[in-house]
Amino acid sequence: MKTRIVILFFIGFNWLFSQEERRHIVFFETDEYVVLPTEESRLLLFLSEIESLDIEKISIYGFTDDTGSDSYNLKLSQYRANSIKTIFSNNEFDESKITNVDGKGEVLLKVLDEENVAKIRGLNRKVEIRVKPYSPPRTEAELVKPKKKDFSEAIKGDVKAGDKFLLENILFKTGYSYLLPESKKTLEKIAETLLERDDIYFTIQGHVCCTQNRRDAVDRATNKQNLSVTRAKYIYDYLARKGVDKKRMKYVGMRGRFPLGGEAKFDRRVEILLTYVGGKN
Repeated sequence: MKTRIVILFFIGFNWLFSQEERRHIVFFETDEYVVLPTEESRLLLFLSEIESLDIEKISIYGFTDDTGSDSYNLKLSQYRANSIKTIFSNNEFDESKITNVDGKGEVLLKVLDEENVAKIRGLNRKVEIRVKPYSPPRTEAELVKPKKKDFSEAIKGDVKAGDKFLLENILFKTGYSYLLPESKKTLEKIAETLLERDDIYFTIQGHVCCTQNRRDAVDRATNKQNLSVTRAKYIYDYLARKGVDKKRMKYVGMRGRFPLGGEAKFDRRVEILLTYVGGKN
């Protein structure tokens, strides 16, 4: 009985902790708003920790030290906040969740020991990020999920060139071109279906979500801004390994130009556009 109570206590504690506001600080060099590589690495680690949360809102606040004029510091602090927002966007975080991107100007220096001045000023050159999850998390019924037509079933019927299919349950990890574990069985089934329908030629279209100006997102594995392309190529390479003739396939990145209008995770997707179907092109 005691063991059960302890387990329930830790489950409850972890659940409550997961709903608390998460915070992260990014530090900057003097007069700079470009994020240092070491700070960007820390920020990306933070993003990987929060991306599984059901986020209600994100606030980003920029600050400077007390050197420089008030107007200069206000502008610099805003630039710093903007640079952090760009990193969020490049890594597929939904911009609609970012409710505040504000430059707060300088942090006044309060120090008794003059030897600590430089250190404290360094700590004041920063951006504070506050992430508030929904509490309690929303239910599946509250999340908007796009309607999908099962590709493996539909492709067995009467299809024609120009038909497009959003692949059911092919979901990618945020910022990467590899699939979530629950998607792999679905991809196996798709490969089997395409081996049976060898009269079909198609283009694999990769998509990303949430980027500024609907541009492509950064692939965290390579640090290149071509994530929609690498997602399409992941599917292309997998199907080729399973025996689908490469002559039947092409792949292309669609960037973030075609959001579905639902939850952000469903825009991290791949679609198949049929380009030729046994004489019906």
